[in-house]
Amino acid sequence: MDHIGLGAGLAALAFWGFVAAVSVAGIWDGVRKREAQHETLRRLAESGQPIDKEVMDKLLMLNSGRYKRYDVDFKVTALWILPVAVGLAVMALVLGMHVPDAKMPILGASALLACLGLGFLLASSIAKRWNTGDDDSDRDQLMG
Repeated sequence: MDHIGLGAGLAALAFWGFVAAVSVAGIWDGVRKREAQHETLRRLAESGQPIDKEVMDKLLMLNSGRYKRYDVDFKVTALWILPVAVGLAVMALVLGMHVPDAKMPILGASALLACLGLGFLLASSIAKRWNTGDDDSDRDQLMG
């Protein structure tokens, strides 16, 4: 423990700084979206446009997540993770030629990522079956 230097401390600080920045950015993004909705409603009211319940519902539902399709999100996530798992496996094989002790731990990390990717593909197919009963015509009308 005595040999942990300044570099390790800076790396830990950078990691936790990144986690904090991502958290704050997510919160800030949600606040900005709500502000944009309120600004749109304010401008409609100032311009004298009638604001009926239908217009208000359409505006608020666009960013509320009511029509969010999790099956698409899961599939996109899987399509990001699975190639990374393959790349990590290739890196393990190449690095294993020069540092044999590094091959198995990196292959293990690659297998873990592959399992996560396959899990996201499975979740995508399950979520897609759940959404088959949903009527997408309302969402299509709102979006275009």
